[in-house]
Amino acid sequence: MIDNQNQKYIYYSKMAWLIYALLAIVLASVLVLFVAQDNEERFFYGLMTIAAAYVLRPTERFFNKLILKYTGVSPPADKE
Repeated sequence: MIDNQNQKYIYYSKMAWLIYALLAIVLASVLVLFVAQDNEERFFYGLMTIAAAYVLRPTERFFNKLILKYTGVSPPADKE
């Protein structure tokens, strides 16, 4: 049972990171395609949106709380 819970948590954690990455890509695409007016702005929005998403990425603690809240699966206990 514990292995199954750990596998579920790992799966949900990967899905959370995938959703975060896809949202960053969609935001960068919208900025580049619809907001930017020239090539310089396209380059800036394309590069800096992804860089900001990396720098301001959520912590594991935040993801742990969300995964527990929405799925009921707690993170695996640390082995000491």
